[in-house]
Amino acid sequence: MYGVSNPAVGVDITLWYILVFSIVLLTLITATMIWFVIRYRRDKHPDPVDIRGNWILETVWMLVPTLIALSMFVIGWQSYLGLREVPDDAIEIEVYAQMYSWIFVYPNDKETENELVVPMGSAVKLNITSEDVLHSFYLPAFRIKVDAVKGLDTYAWFQADKLGVFDIHCTEFCGIGHYDMNAVLTIVPQDDYLEWLETDEDDE
Repeated sequence: MYGVSNPAVGVDITLWYILVFSIVLLTLITATMIWFVIRYRRDKHPDPVDIRGNWILETVWMLVPTLIALSMFVIGWQSYLGLREVPDDAIEIEVYAQMYSWIFVYPNDKETENELVVPMGSAVKLNITSEDVLHSFYLPAFRIKVDAVKGLDTYAWFQADKLGVFDIHCTEFCGIGHYDMNAVLTIVPQDDYLEWLETDEDDE
């Protein structure tokens, strides 16, 4: 969508589209109201004019908001599809939520707790579920928020397009330790990832 492969970009475009459109509309409507208050105040127009039956005005103020709402729906739907259509070459990592930590299982069955490590430049699919109560996987830097439900398999994906360390949170109250159910996403160069993947945790 939009000629980009990163779904986070689509989410940002949608947000800015709606925000800018809302600001423009607010400005125009407010300016029009102020102009009407001044131009048609009581001392200049003591007898109000009834505009009912003006089919041109009625058509415009029904058609314009409808088109605006539809345009927001279309761009939002495209953004949603971008979040759900996973590239065929995506790396798949299993994500298990439990009170009060995140467990990540990699294609070679390596496991980590509260640290997700992925290679730079790769699409990453996260298969998410819960081992106990309701949790919610939130990766704000990549615009991902997905509930983790016991007995239900769901997923999210992102494009690892920048090196660094990014926060992961649980955003569903899951018990007294909810406040501390945090993890990190670490994006490293491809060679470093392959080396790390083959390293035993005891050797790290």
